Amino acid sequence: MNIVPISESAVVCSLPPPASIQQQRQLWAFARQLQLEQDIVEVVLGMNNLTVFTDFFVDFKPLVQRLEQLWAELKVSDFQGRHIEIPVIYGGERGQDLSDVAKFHQTTPERIIQMHSEPIYTVYMIGFQAGFPYLGGLPENLHTPRRATPRTVVPAGSVGIGGAQTGIYPFSSPGGWQLIGYTKQALFDKNQAQPTLLQAGDTVKFIVEGIEL
Repeated sequence: MNIVPISESAVVCSLPPPASIQQQRQLWAFARQLQLEQDIVEVVLGMNNLTVFTDFFVDFKPLVQRLEQLWAELKVSDFQGRHIEIPVIYGGERGQDLSDVAKFHQTTPERIIQMHSEPIYTVYMIGFQAGFPYLGGLPENLHTPRRATPRTVVPAGSVGIGGAQTGIYPFSSPGGWQLIGYTKQALFDKNQAQPTLLQAGDTVKFIVEGIEL
């Protein structure tokens, strides 16, 4: 693990690439352990890394030594998040890149829908927007480059593919992922004690609610 400071009171702990489910599980366990430490204010999970915020100005050397020791002593449990099924309407005006994705992979939109909805995905991290899940487990034959020119507006609920991952936009925003469908399922509710529907470690299955070709 590589540990570097990013401010007077925060450090980033990074693992060597590429990201994998095994390394993410280690980071989830590490984050849970660090959250029990008295002087650590917040731990933010990333892709293959996490950021540790303390309540004091970092004395870098002893903090790094402490984190390295905790990492060396880490015990990774068989943590299992919740399993969430998310209905998706594929294609249509809000999944307008479906045909382009099919052309890129030299197949049909129907086959893309089948391949995308078959796996069980794992939430590697939440980021970019509150509740935006970066989902691991996209089949390699669905890996698709982001759009050369990002859209200025991506509607809330849009389901997209960006490189080796798939994800869902909780809110309307600019974005460059390839949009293949959308869901009516809310991913963020500020009135709930746990406002994000998904958390790191949860698994997700997309259910075909409809197809608009």
